[in-house]
Amino acid sequence: EMIVGPTKTLFMDEISTGLDSSTTFQIVKCLQQIVHLMDATVFMSLLQPAPETFELFDDIILLSEGQIVYQGPRAHVVEFFESCGFKCPERKGTADFLQE
Repeated sequence: EMIVGPTKTLFMDEISTGLDSSTTFQIVKCLQQIVHLMDATVFMSLLQPAPETFELFDDIILLSEGQIVYQGPRAHVVEFFESCGFKCPERKGTADFLQE
C-alpha cells in the first residue's frame, strides 16, 4: 500500500488476502466513506470480490494480460460487455462474469 503526497491517492494491492468476505467488505466500505468525504482516490486490486463488496466501487478498471479491457463506472460495465457481444448469465454475479 502507498499514499501519494498531497493528492489524496491511495494504492492498495490485494488487501483481501487472508481475510474473510465480511472483513473485506467492512474495510472497503470504510474506505468508500473516506473517499467520498475527502474527495480522494483509491486504486485497489481485489481477487474475486464478493458481490456486495464489488457493488461498493464507483468506477473499475478491468485488466487482461496487462491491457485495459474496461475503465469506467461499475454500473455500466455489464452494458458495455453486452454491447461487445458478451452476455452475463442471470445466475452469475457481475464480478464473477468479469473474471471469465
